[in-house]
Amino acid sequence: MYYVADTTRLAAEGVLTEPQIAVLRAQARETMMKLAVHTLLIGGIIATTCGLILWLAAPLPIAFCGGLALLAGFAALARGGEALRFFGNAAALVGAGLLLGGAGVELMDRYEHFAGPAMLGIGGVVAVVFGRALRRPHLTARFVCGAIALMGVALHLTGLAFLADFAGWTGWPLALWSLYAAGLVAAAGIVTDVRFVTALAIVPFAQALSTGTSYWHAVYVFYSPEPTLSILQMSLLCLAGLWAAKRLAPRWGRHGGILAIMAAIVANLCALVGSLWGDVVGQTVWGPGWSYWSAHEAWTDREAYAAALDAFRETAIHIPAGLFSILWAVALAAVILWSAHRARRGLFNTGVVFAGLHAYTQLFESFADTPLAYVIGGLTAIPAAWALWQIDRRWMAPRAA
Repeated sequence: MYYVADTTRLAAEGVLTEPQIAVLRAQARETMMKLAVHTLLIGGIIATTCGLILWLAAPLPIAFCGGLALLAGFAALARGGEALRFFGNAAALVGAGLLLGGAGVELMDRYEHFAGPAMLGIGGVVAVVFGRALRRPHLTARFVCGAIALMGVALHLTGLAFLADFAGWTGWPLALWSLYAAGLVAAAGIVTDVRFVTALAIVPFAQALSTGTSYWHAVYVFYSPEPTLSILQMSLLCLAGLWAAKRLAPRWGRHGGILAIMAAIVANLCALVGSLWGDVVGQTVWGPGWSYWSAHEAWTDREAYAAALDAFRETAIHIPAGLFSILWAVALAAVILWSAHRARRGLFNTGVVFAGLHAYTQLFESFADTPLAYVIGGLTAIPAAWALWQIDRRWMAPRAA
């Protein structure tokens, strides 16, 4: 686990020596530089691959350039020095991206009737072959094999999404597809040991309950039609991730940690939605939604649909926006205290950021014209901070020592 420490203070207290601090600083700088180089490299590879596919715009030139780049890349990896291997990685990945990406574009553009199954199968085979190659102990092209395996996973899931869209999947089949995609992306991230990929699993996992985003000109929107159920869903994932981070070996546990952080972020975004609009629990899952109504009567009968919706709301659990706001504030306080005690920086930063967003939102949404509310909130926060300080000093710190 990574911890935040004041090296100047540790040196002054004699805990660490200057040579030890120099090693820590060198490793921290090396880690940040590797992250910067890999981010720039991957961004360049993706941009080059997509640009060439759109520019060449024909299957034969794309296949020829992709095959040539792939062969040149593997040749450089087999015989080149350190500098040549760097560009060999890039060439091999551009080539693989052209072959797989070009095949996917060609299938979806001209052969849509079997594009889904074809991409599903091709992507699955590529992911399995190159994923198994990563298990070879003396493999010299691990970066390339791992990246191509991820490309195979992406093509596999694209094919499944294309198939779902072509077949018009809705309801539970679409939710099960989202859960399958989440599990596959998480597994791909763990196998390749890339936490960024593991973190992406949160997207299809959230979409199982239709939580997602949308964009139009100058507006980016987060929506959660079931904030309560989504918070419960994300809380379970967060707890599972924390368990994995604590109980499993670091090679596996850090992926659980990143999933816990991502689940906490999405859960807080769902809580923000609930604090603004409240929630009628289950309305879009087992309530009379449009897909439900179309299976019983003509969905254009809006009056009948409205009557069914009103009948459902009379018996459903309704959480008002005000109660949601209070529960969210209490949960944020608990998360901040616990994560500070356990030195969980990711969850602590998430809790602090969303506490600020919660306060900012309620400031303008609920109490813009009630200045006394600020006084009450401020006077409550001061003794609450003192109480948290005493709890940590008297109970938590001695137990952690």
